[in-house]
Amino acid sequence: MFSSTGYGAANAYRQVGAHSGVENASPHQLIQMLFDGLFQSLNAARGAIERGEVEEKGRHISKSVRILQEGLVMGLDLEKGGELAANLKLLYDYSVAQLTKANIHNDVALVEDVIKVLQPVAQGWKEIGTAANPVM
Repeated sequence: MFSSTGYGAANAYRQVGAHSGVENASPHQLIQMLFDGLFQSLNAARGAIERGEVEEKGRHISKSVRILQEGLVMGLDLEKGGELAANLKLLYDYSVAQLTKANIHNDVALVEDVIKVLQPVAQGWKEIGTAANPVM
């Protein structure tokens, strides 16, 4: 479902301001980092909208869209991932559309909608990592 190299995800994360750890991260860890960065940007965008900071809102929504498109979507292997990967792509595309509307209309509810629909995916991804690497 996800490309084995993780190159696209690593490159996208690096481009949106990632810090250390990307070079040695596994593909699973890279996706987790993308989700972490995404929610950080979404929450910052929500706050900027609430404060009326248009430029800040635009920057954080743009970063969120880049993480979705250049990281999460590009990390999908639609051929091997089958229906699950296709459904994730649809969800990510929906999220991009909602964020575009949120940016145009300064609508915090649309940002919150994206957070709401993506949180279960991020949580599931986190649980997969925990199950694959149990703490001893």
